[in-house]
Amino acid sequence: MTEGVLVVVDAQHVFADRDSPWGAPRFAEVHPAIRRLTTAFAGRVVHTRFVAPAEPAGAWVPYYAQFPFALQPPDAPLYALVDDPGDAPVLDATTFGKWGAELAVLVGAGPLVLAGVSTDCCVLSTALPAADAGVPVQVVTDACAGASDADHDRALAAMALYAPLITLTTTDAVLAGR
Repeated sequence: MTEGVLVVVDAQHVFADRDSPWGAPRFAEVHPAIRRLTTAFAGRVVHTRFVAPAEPAGAWVPYYAQFPFALQPPDAPLYALVDDPGDAPVLDATTFGKWGAELAVLVGAGPLVLAGVSTDCCVLSTALPAADAGVPVQVVTDACAGASDADHDRALAAMALYAPLITLTTTDAVLAGR
């Protein structure tokens, strides 16, 4: 039996499209694992979406100067989820990290099982504050994709430093209930 709540981080067209400046090259390879997990966690899935703010502020001003293509409204096609979330909650955030009060209520005591993109950005930025809040975090390594293989591996190595608060696992191990 799978435990916890699956959070599918930013499985959106802007990251799935190989031609996007933010495309995760291995998205198509990890997408089947994300779908397997979503099926197994039915009723205990939360999807997140990264969206641009209406008006960037602070350090986000030069960020969006570098990536002006992303300054689009939340309903723009690039921000659409790749899969229909059905009845599962969808949390939008203008930040890389998705951990906050709203997600904390949905996850409860956890564990928080993370899959999605990008391992080296939004997954990492969600895992660390959740673990710091005392929620057990499982990162499903074969259901995450990074900006590159090297970035994916570096992010996993950084998260492994937080054991036992954060554990790295695989889709098969999660589905086997380990």
